Amino acid sequence: MGRYLIRRTLFLILVLFIVSLLTFLIFVKLPAGDPARRAVGRSVTPEQIEAARVAFGLDKPLIVQYARFAKGLVPLPGWFLTEDVYYSYGSFVAVKEEIYRRLPVTITLALGAAVIWLAMGIPIGIISGVRKGSVWDRAGMVFALIGVSMPVFWLGQLLLYLFWFQLGWAPSSGLEIGDSIWTAIAKGEFILPWITLAFTSAAFYARMVRGNLIETMNEDYIRTARAKGLAERRVIYKHGLRGALTPVVTMLGLDIGLLFGGAFITETLFGLPGIGQYAVQAIFVNDFPVVMGVTVLGAMFIAVANLVVDVVYAFLDPRVRYT
Repeated sequence: MGRYLIRRTLFLILVLFIVSLLTFLIFVKLPAGDPARRAVGRSVTPEQIEAARVAFGLDKPLIVQYARFAKGLVPLPGWFLTEDVYYSYGSFVAVKEEIYRRLPVTITLALGAAVIWLAMGIPIGIISGVRKGSVWDRAGMVFALIGVSMPVFWLGQLLLYLFWFQLGWAPSSGLEIGDSIWTAIAKGEFILPWITLAFTSAAFYARMVRGNLIETMNEDYIRTARAKGLAERRVIYKHGLRGALTPVVTMLGLDIGLLFGGAFITETLFGLPGIGQYAVQAIFVNDFPVVMGVTVLGAMFIAVANLVVDVVYAFLDPRVRYT
């Protein structure tokens, strides 16, 4: 296990280096316009463009620009650099500082939604898988079909209209940067965003658990467990479900990794100042350092999630071994 973790960690670092390098080249050095001109706007003088190029470090050698970009995201040792930030074109605020300020909102949104969709999707999938063809199975699959068919932006608007505008049962959210996360949770400002983000995922998880459980319950080792006289409940939950949840762990890790990189639609719709909203605002004003930072951050979360998922496999499925 130790050697495997070392290899995967080194591979993770390599992947992040390649992603960050490609992101840097795409936004800064490919022929898509002068970054300094994009930063200052259109009606400017050559002197202002040159001043912007100096201010953002675009006059330095390419390797220095890339090192400054990488160091602006992660606090790396700075050998020959004195700058430790990469600045937004629009606000001249350090991208790293702004991301770290918004990250708690995104993490709270992602983890809360994950708890809800797991609490909904896994039980529905188990009931549907165990009682295949029953009324409960059909009801669970109708729920899954409805959930999969609902776009997030439409469901969010519907929940806002019903529970905030019409009934007044839930706040519309709209946090400010720096607001207390715990206070917002206590006021219920995350309830509608959590449900919006969780509903579709719960439907996918219910279908996945059902299909995996039906397939697993037909395996030879399940028949052996039944032949030994084990109780059906024990066979289902100790043997069948353990194998059926292995693909769910993969999906969960990737989903949470993606959401940590920003729930773009949900955060924008409910006015949550997270990573996704930050990226959307940056795209509208061509603030490419912000987009670059969010891109690399999302890649980092996905790579780490893959590593965690592979380690968890060994605990869920005894047949998995690492060398």
